[in-house]
Amino acid sequence: MNRFCRLALVALIPAAAMSFGLSAASAQTPSPAPAASASPSPAPSASPTPAASASPAPAATPSPAPAASASPSPSPTAAPPAASASPAPVQTADPFGQETTLEAKKVVMVKGTANWDSAFDTLIDAFKAVTALLDKQGIKPAGNPMIVYTSTDDTGFTFLAEIPVDQDLKNLPKDMSMGKSPEGKALKFVHRGSYDNMDNTYEAITNHLDDKKLEAKDTFIEEYLTDPLKTAEDKLVINVYVPLK
Repeated sequence: MNRFCRLALVALIPAAAMSFGLSAASAQTPSPAPAASASPSPAPSASPTPAASASPAPAATPSPAPAASASPSPSPTAAPPAASASPAPVQTADPFGQETTLEAKKVVMVKGTANWDSAFDTLIDAFKAVTALLDKQGIKPAGNPMIVYTSTDDTGFTFLAEIPVDQDLKNLPKDMSMGKSPEGKALKFVHRGSYDNMDNTYEAITNHLDDKKLEAKDTFIEEYLTDPLKTAEDKLVINVYVPLK
């Protein structure tokens, strides 16, 4: 900021010098005119000459006035850019590390394992299987689909794909069961974008926990606010809950 101001001042110096030179030159040019008029007849020509020179003088004075009035006009126009900067805080509306308390919900769930390379496709397949069962039994979801990560390592992870419901399902497949979603104190974060870009979100979460000296449990939950089966991957909105010890 200071460097910019200095550069601006340096730029104004030659401009001021030029304007000063022009004003000095303009001040010198009228002086030869009266000298030429004095040579033919000093007495008669002197009276009309001041009358003529007086008329341009008032004409010159109004012209600077509009020029000066035009200069303040840029200052109100410069104000809107400051107002245009207001949309930036809108991006900070998403919670980041907000303390919350999770309430247990009745869910139908399916267990699964996945490799990191094909993680999102595996999660989508799990959601499709649970959704197909709900559709078959005519039961509507009672909340957003969730992924509960039960363990992770360098190659992959184990998870529970859960969808909240208001009633028990019948004739569940062997890999599905009824249960309860996690409950208790947790921190809430928000991710927007593709699943592949969630590494950046989790890195920010880890840094937040380190800065606050907070200890998290071994599990974490992703709540998909946008339907993962119908939403483009780069348009996902996901709440990430980190349960605290």
